[in-house]
Amino acid sequence: MASVHDVAAYILARRGSMTAMKLQKLVYYCQAWSLVWDEQPIFPEKIEAWANGPVVRELYERHRGMFRVSKWDGNPDVLVPDEKNTVEIVLNFYCKYSSLELSNMTHREDPWRNARDGMHSSERGDKEITHAAMAEYYSNL
Repeated sequence: MASVHDVAAYILARRGSMTAMKLQKLVYYCQAWSLVWDEQPIFPEKIEAWANGPVVRELYERHRGMFRVSKWDGNPDVLVPDEKNTVEIVLNFYCKYSSLELSNMTHREDPWRNARDGMHSSERGDKEITHAAMAEYYSNL
């Protein structure tokens, strides 16, 4: 199985430099749609419901303090053809949106909202957005 770093490296290799926030949202959507289309996660790392939307802590720890990222220490070649296809479809649909638009989208969707239930909008939190929550929500779109 690929790691979140492999998926991030693949995204940046295909689409070039982007904000760290946009990269976070794109890996989130890759995970969500992989759960629906491929019926399995594309990476094992958990996704947390932070104030600015879904975040993979392992990515954040590497890009902390960076506004833009242009390359990533990961191996995009470990993604199998089905995973690459999923990522390409996600990129073709979601890359047209800005970081803020992607963040706002996730804020309107149940997986993030439900994981943040009872929290103030700016409150720090690390509740997991589960695979089950993502699969259920996105399979109904």
